[in-house]
Amino acid sequence: MARAAATSLTSEGGLSRYLERIKHLPMLTPEQEQALARRWREHNDAEAAHQLVVSHLRLVAKIAMRYRGYGLPMSEVISEGSIGLIKAVDRFEPERGLRLATYAMWWTKASIREYVLRSWSLVKMGTTPNQKKLFFNLRRLKARISALDDGDLHPDQVGLIASSLGVTEQEVVYMNGRMGGDTSLNAPLRGHAEGEWQDLLVEDEDNQEYKLVQVEEASSRHRALIDSLGVLNARERRILEARRLADNPRSLGDLSSEFGVSRERVRQIEMRAFEKLQHAVKVVYAKRDEPRPLSA
Repeated sequence: MARAAATSLTSEGGLSRYLERIKHLPMLTPEQEQALARRWREHNDAEAAHQLVVSHLRLVAKIAMRYRGYGLPMSEVISEGSIGLIKAVDRFEPERGLRLATYAMWWTKASIREYVLRSWSLVKMGTTPNQKKLFFNLRRLKARISALDDGDLHPDQVGLIASSLGVTEQEVVYMNGRMGGDTSLNAPLRGHAEGEWQDLLVEDEDNQEYKLVQVEEASSRHRALIDSLGVLNARERRILEARRLADNPRSLGDLSSEFGVSRERVRQIEMRAFEKLQHAVKVVYAKRDEPRPLSA
C-alpha cells in the first residue's frame, strides 16, 4: 500500500487519487522515526529510508498546495517537493532531537521554490536571496495594500513593499513587471505609443574577443566535466547522463524499471552522483589554477 501510494501520482489516476491514498498512510511515532533514521544512517537501510519518506508524503502535499497560484502542474510541484523530502531524509540526524517533519519542511519548501523559479519564466529570475524573497512575497504584500491588478505600482506602494522586504525600489518594479509571466516581443507597447516591444530592442552583440573567451571557457568546462566523470561508478554515471546530460532526459520511471529500484532510489543516486561530480569538477579547476614552478 505504501509503495503504491508513493508512485501513484504519475502512474495511477493522477493527483486526486494520489492525495486520497496518502491520507491513509500510517504516521510514525517519535520512537519509530528515531529507530528508522538510525537504521538508515548507521546501516544504509533503504527500506527504513523508504518508510521515512512515505510517512511524510502528506506533509509534502500540504506544503505544495500553497503554491497553486503559480499556474504550474500540481503533480510536478508535489514531485519536486518529494525530492526535497528525500534530501531531508538523507541528511537527517536523529541525535539532534528534532522531528523529521520540522527538518523536512525547509528542504521541501526550498525544492518547490527552486522549481517554481525555474519554471516561471524563460528568462532566469530570482537568483539572490532577496530576489527570491521578493518573488514569493510580492503577491501577498500587494493584496495587503489592495494593489491586486497586474499594472504598475504607485511610487508609494513600491516604497512600502521595498521597505517591508528590505529590497530596493528598482527590484520591486522589475519583479512586479515579471510577475505577469513572459510577454511576446510582438506585443503592442502600452499607452498611446505605437509599435511593438521588439522595436525598443538595442543591438548589443558581444565583440569577437569576448566571444572567443566564452568559447574557450565553455571548452574548459566541458573538459573538466569529462575528466571528472571517472569518479562515478557505472550506475551513477548512467543515471546522471540519462537524467542531466542527455538531449532527451529519461524519466525516473524508465530508469526505475531499468535498474529494478524505486523512483526514490533513482533520485537519491542522481543527487549523490551530481554532488560527487560537482566536487570533482571543483578539484580539477583548483589544480589548473595552481601556480606552476618556474623552469630553471
